[in-house]
Amino acid sequence: MLMILAACAQPNGATGPADGPDRREEAFQQRATSVAQAWQTASGPDWRTGYIPLQDPTVVPAEATFSEDTKQAFLAGWYREPASIPPAAPSHGTITFPDGTLTVPLVSAGEAYRQLDQGDPPPCPGRPAQPPPSPTGTGPDGSVSGPGMTACVPLTVTGIELGTTTIRTSRGEATVPAWLFSVDELAAKVARVAVAASATRTPPEPPTPGGTLTEGLVGAQDLVAVDGAQLTYRLGVGACDTEVTPLVREQDDLVVVGGTAVRSDGICTDQLLLQPVTVTLDGPLGARTVLDAASGRPLILTAAR
Repeated sequence: MLMILAACAQPNGATGPADGPDRREEAFQQRATSVAQAWQTASGPDWRTGYIPLQDPTVVPAEATFSEDTKQAFLAGWYREPASIPPAAPSHGTITFPDGTLTVPLVSAGEAYRQLDQGDPPPCPGRPAQPPPSPTGTGPDGSVSGPGMTACVPLTVTGIELGTTTIRTSRGEATVPAWLFSVDELAAKVARVAVAASATRTPPEPPTPGGTLTEGLVGAQDLVAVDGAQLTYRLGVGACDTEVTPLVREQDDLVVVGGTAVRSDGICTDQLLLQPVTVTLDGPLGARTVLDAASGRPLILTAAR
């Protein structure tokens, strides 16, 4: 993945001569300390009493089977409209946090599907308009689909039910009401969080840490995976950067992450590449917030694969 950005220039207007690894590590630790202090002032009471999700509202279980085509369709939000959608649902549900519960209004299955579906796929030159026959069955519009799909086509929803899913929030991992969409091609149920927008709070905007980034420091863009004490996140680096190295600072209530990269002295294209890196903490992440050392903002766990 890439986005157009002047990534070969020094980030955030940083100036000064290149520094060695020890100097960059020291600069990161100083900035992480400032980020942590700013966050503790800005987080506010909603952070520990309300519902602030820190993860994409569309969740796919680990057992889902992806091909390159189904992964593309899932990330793009391409779905066939199901044959039927449950007309009614409970008006309220319960979120269960590690430290308590919260009753919240819910959206209907129809609204959840409208949030899930991001439109039809564009034409794919040189690709078939329909997937090849598969023994997994047919979708509601009569087309045949399966895990071996090679056409640029949407995913097939074969059933919808109200259930729950687990997502990261400001109060740690929470069990939240969700509409579960059975997807034929994935052999799994894709969950779409059912909590209404009126009950959902957004993360606060902490003040930007003072000063500029030391040359060679790079910020984190998002979280990709959390597995106990292991964090995988993506750093924003230049197309010609080398020696990309993750950095982390732990505290009892939060974790600050970032990294370093060696800039190229030659001509380079203006691109921001998202480079996955993994760090192992001293203990499980638990309910601790993960902050980006560059912006000071909390990182969102994304559906990127």
